Amino acid sequence: QVQLVESGGGSVQPGGSLRLSCAASGSIISINVMAWYRQAPGKQRELVAQITSGGSTNYADSAKDRFAISRDNAKNTAKNTVDLQMNSLKPEDTAVYYCKAEGVWEVGGRRYLELWGQGTLVTVSS
Repeated sequence: QVQLVESGGGSVQPGGSLRLSCAASGSIISINVMAWYRQAPGKQRELVAQITSGGSTNYADSAKDRFAISRDNAKNTAKNTVDLQMNSLKPEDTAVYYCKAEGVWEVGGRRYLELWGQGTLVTVSS
């Protein structure tokens, strides 16, 4: 099944850490970019961090020096994952975090897809 499944959200106190994981499934040919976005209540969805298949990363200013994105590109098509390690969390990091992947899947032929996960809630509060 072609989908992204996220895990790892939850509640944490300010200054704490959380690790989010996202696994892509289906007949994956290649995934060019995997990324994490977030959407806080009443705000637009924004990019937090992204990573290319070659390992190049890009972070929002708010995530630099606190968050780290990493991915596992398995040689077979069974596993492509992206993680987001979040440290020194602040109340303003509270949001629903979404995983996104752009790449090529075998779905009745090779198709370029942009997939989103269902979202996982991160709450930072004392």
